[in-house]
Order: sequence, then C-alpha cells, then structure tokens
Amino acid sequence: MKRFTFLIAFLILMVVSASAQILEPVKWSFSSRNTGINEYELIFKASIDNRWHLYSQDIPQAPPATTFTFKKDSSYTLEGKVREVGNVIQEFDKNFNMELKFYADSVRFVQKVKIKGKGTTVKGTLNFMCCDDTQCLPPKDVDFSFDLGKVKSVASTVAIGKQEMATGKDKINIGGRKKGLWGFFILAFLGGLLGILTPCVFPMIPMTVSFFMKEGEDKAKGKMQALLYGFSIIAIYTLIGSVLAVIAGPNIANWLSTNWLPNILFFLVFMAFAFSFFGMFEITLPHWAVNKSDQKADKGGFLGPVFMALTLVLVSFSCTGPIVGTILVESAGGQILKPIVGMFGFSLAFALPFTLFAFFPSWLSNLPKSGGWLNSVKVVLGFLELALGLKFLSIADQTYHWHILDREVYLALWIVIFFLLGLYLLGKIKFAHDSDVPHVTVPRLLLSIITFSFVMYMIPGMFGAPLKALSGYLPPQTTLDFDMNKIVRNNLQVYGGQGTASEPKEVCETPKYHDFLDLPHGLKGYFDYKQAIACSRKQHKPIFIDFTGHGCVNCREMEANVWSDPRVLKILRDKYVILALYVDDKYKLPEDEWVRSSYDGKMKKTLGKKDADFQITKFGVNAQPFYVLMDNKGNVLVQPKAYDLNVDHFLEFLDKGIKNYKEGKSLFNINEK
Repeated sequence: MKRFTFLIAFLILMVVSASAQILEPVKWSFSSRNTGINEYELIFKASIDNRWHLYSQDIPQAPPATTFTFKKDSSYTLEGKVREVGNVIQEFDKNFNMELKFYADSVRFVQKVKIKGKGTTVKGTLNFMCCDDTQCLPPKDVDFSFDLGKVKSVASTVAIGKQEMATGKDKINIGGRKKGLWGFFILAFLGGLLGILTPCVFPMIPMTVSFFMKEGEDKAKGKMQALLYGFSIIAIYTLIGSVLAVIAGPNIANWLSTNWLPNILFFLVFMAFAFSFFGMFEITLPHWAVNKSDQKADKGGFLGPVFMALTLVLVSFSCTGPIVGTILVESAGGQILKPIVGMFGFSLAFALPFTLFAFFPSWLSNLPKSGGWLNSVKVVLGFLELALGLKFLSIADQTYHWHILDREVYLALWIVIFFLLGLYLLGKIKFAHDSDVPHVTVPRLLLSIITFSFVMYMIPGMFGAPLKALSGYLPPQTTLDFDMNKIVRNNLQVYGGQGTASEPKEVCETPKYHDFLDLPHGLKGYFDYKQAIACSRKQHKPIFIDFTGHGCVNCREMEANVWSDPRVLKILRDKYVILALYVDDKYKLPEDEWVRSSYDGKMKKTLGKKDADFQITKFGVNAQPFYVLMDNKGNVLVQPKAYDLNVDHFLEFLDKGIKNYKEGKSLFNINEK
C-alpha cells in the first residue's frame, strides 16, 4: 500500500513539475458556421489566461502581430480579411515601450470564405505572440483545418445537435445540443437514483459495505477500495455507452428515428421492461457470468473491488436492465456523446451511495429496511415504461400513415394507464410481489393526487384541447377525429358567423398529398414545392416553408406553443402561402417524380427523402424544425429560423419577411446553388 501511494505521489509530482516549465497562456479552439449558400465563417477563438494578453493584427510588426496564413486552394475563396471580435485594449505596453492594441480574457477572429462544389477543407497556420506585464513568450505557430459543406446525414433535431447559421448579428440555434445533453444527463442521473431503490439493488448496500470493511482496523485500505469500487461501476456502465456509440455512429440516425423496424423494436422493448417490472417475469443474466465475477471478487486486493463492481452490475441487471435499456433506447439517434453521457449520469448516481456508505458505515443504521415499498417503486416505473413506450409506436404510425394510434387512441391509453397508476398508489390494485397496504401513507396520497390531476388534465384533449404541455409527445391535433374546435370553426363558416379575425383562407388548387398530410390549427397550404410557387405567383404572397417531420418533437412544440398564438395564425393565414415539407414521410412517389440528388448522387424515391434532399442541397441544413421565408423566384427573404419558443421572435421573423418581400430585398437565391 505504501509503495502504491508513493508511486502515485511521484507520478503527480512529475506531471506538476513538467507542466510548471511550460507556459501556454493562450489556448485556441476552432469552429465554423454556415452563413448562406456555400458561404461559411471560420471562427478562431483564443482563450487567454489571467494577466496575459494577445496582440491584435493591427499593430506594427516589431512585436509580431497575430497573422493568419491560408493554404491556397481553388476550391474556395476568401471573402475580405480576418476580422476581430472582442474588447480591444489600446494602451502603452511596457514590454515594447509603445502604444499597442491587444486582447485580454478572450477574442474571436472571423474569416468569411466561399466554397465551390459540395465540400472542401480549408487549411492554414496562425502565428501569434503573447505577453504579461513582465515577460513575453516567443511567437508560436498553430495549424488549423476546417471541413466545410460536408453534411453527414438527414436526421431529426435531436440527432443533429447544435448548429449555427448567422448573418451579421442574426444567429439561430438549430438543435440546442448542449442543453439537450445536460437535460439527458440529469434524466439519466435520476434513473440511476431510481435503480438504487429497486429490490435487487437496495439490499446489496449493507452487504457491499461489509465487504470493504472486513479488513479489520485498516480503514484507509477500505476507503481506498471503496473509491476504486465506485469508479469501477462508473467505468463499466460508461463503457457500455461508448461501445453503443461506436457501433451506432451518426450514419444510421435517420433510419433509427423514422423507420418502422427500430421504432417497433423499441416499443416492444419498453413493453417487455414494463411487464418485467409488473412481476410477469424477470430479466436475468446467465448464472455462469455472475458466478465467475463473484469468484474473482473474493480474491481481494485492488482487483477485488473491480470484480465486485462487475458482480453488482450483473446481479442488479434484472432491476436496472430496464432502466439502462430505456436510457440507451432514448439516446439511440446517431449521436456519439449522448449514450456515453447517459450511461455516465446513470452510473454516477448508482455508484454514489455504495461509495459513501463504505466511507461512512455508521450511516447504514439510518437506512429504511428493505421491504414491499421497493417493489412498489418497480411497479410505478412499469406504468411509466408502458406510457413512454407508446411514443415509438406513434412515430412509426405517423410516418407510415397506419392510423393505428391517432391522437384520441393515444390519449385514451395514457388516461387509462395513469388512472390505474393512481389506483395502485391508493392500494386498490395489487401485483404478485406486492405487500399488503393496510393504510395509505402521505407520500402515496400526494403521488396519487398528482397522478389523478394529470388524468383530469388529459381528458379535455379527447375533445380538442391542445394540451400544450404534452405537445411534443402526442400525435398531431390533425389526427383527432372529434375536434370540438374544428367543428365550431366549420359551423361558423357554414352559417355565416363572424368567427375569428383570421379564418382559414382557400388555396389556389387542391394540394397534393392532402389525403394523408395536414397542417395544424386548420391552416390551408401545400406539401409540394411547385404548387406553392404557382399559388405564390397567383396570390402575390411570399412563401412560408416549414421543414418538419412526423417524429419531430420540437416541431410539435412549435406548432402548439408558437403557431397557436392568434397573431401568428393571422399572419400565416393572411400573408403567406404555407408549404410544409415532411422530411421523414415514407410515401413512395411515382417514378416520374423521382429526383436524383446533386448532393450524394442517389435517387430519392419517397416524399420524405425528396424533401430532405431539398433542404440539404438548397440550405445546407438537415435539422427540423427549420423555417424559410421565400418569394416565388427562389429569393430567401430573411435569415431562416429554427426552434425558438419565443412568440415575439417568431412574429418579428414573419413581419421582416413581409417587409423585405414588399421592398424586393433578399439574402440569396436558392436557384443559384
């Protein structure tokens, strides 16, 4: 033990000593963003340590200025010079006895480029010098490389993550990847906490702690092993997520998110997990795997905790398997980081109590005794699995137009599921492994009140209530057979009532695909680009293009929370020709409507693939929702907009499009691509 501690301390000392001799006060990061058709901005961000400063490009060459050298290549052209974005400081510099411009904390250097063709790589070198008040470091070269115009795959917003398009000060966040990853990490962490409260994990806490404390009075060794044990649990689960990320990769995202086969498979997985939690059967691993790991753990030493962690993972699989499977299924969508982040969050929460109780064994006396309440936790999770699994069946149902799980059927199932959950919490329903509930505890009562309140909230949705809080999880409003709002609106039109200030306007001709595609809120519009162009010319209105998808959660949230605003509806109905392009629809086009992609050279034979290819080739974006305002000549009127639940921002977007249409202003023409 002493030798091991000495070795660790020696290595740390070596690293600290080595790093103390090398100063790197300026750290560079590189990114790019699409600003138009074949146009990009290359962003060089410098993060500067405290008390240091980085010199501007605009200084004499006596102290070397920051300079950028780009490798010449005919596949791209530089548009203007590198500009600096940051708080420039201009004052007397003691190092050179002259007034100079420099930056502290951080600065961004931006270079606009225009590429030719489908994609290219921009390479080069930047040279910079930095100083503090007492010393300067020698000028340093940093190589850079940007891959531009190479879109990988068509996927939903969740799969794409964060992309940015900007012109001047306008910026759009297409995916919100950072926010999405943090949110998913928190959900996975909560899943890990739930896993601890299952009957095959909770009783193992005191058993596991006793394993680490059996060394007698060598408490230091026990604590060291407890730490190793906790890290091993995290490493095992995170490794599972990493392997999934490598196997899945980003190229199968669209197939996973829209194809019927994986969605039906995920639905069946959720159902199996739910039935397992209800006690119908147990999901277990082969006994030989558990026994082999347990034998290794008994050998002790510093390998003992590693195999003890593996044993815990294997033994607890019958309870944590459904939760882990849920996390992995939820993260399936082509992202590399999401399954890793999910499994790290789950394992971090899962490992915490075992590690903490091993450090502080006296806490064990304060734990509640394991019993029937643990099985109740499993059953509640089973009800939740049952409800959430319907989402995958719904995606396949909408994409292929099976009409098995329309909105009223989906809502009816959710109402029944959560009503039964409320009865279970009150002790009115009992499963095979449940203990008797002689009386209702206060926590059970509160949970049942919340559950029954949720049921009451959903019931009006059966008659047309929008249920905005659930908009991302329910089938579209247009799939509802008995929509009271629609009936009232139609009666107002038939009997000559005044109705609202913006009743649906008639379209120029019968829209193609109207028999299986609809627009929300009774809006009238098209699902075919040529029809929308023709109507725009006839009505002298700009076109509102909505790149959407049946399985796009953010699209439904935008429609329920932004489009539903009376001001937005009035503008869309009166001022625009609406064109909705579903990038994931599986309707097979007639052969004379097939198109060959100029991006990947493949023939697009379905409506969804044709619409997705149009979005990629014309706008360089493959995330939804994505909104474009355009005239009938292909001129894009304003910077396209993505997911943003701020109604005022959306109104500004629509108003600016109308203003630029009337004034003949535009950003670029898609036909020039």
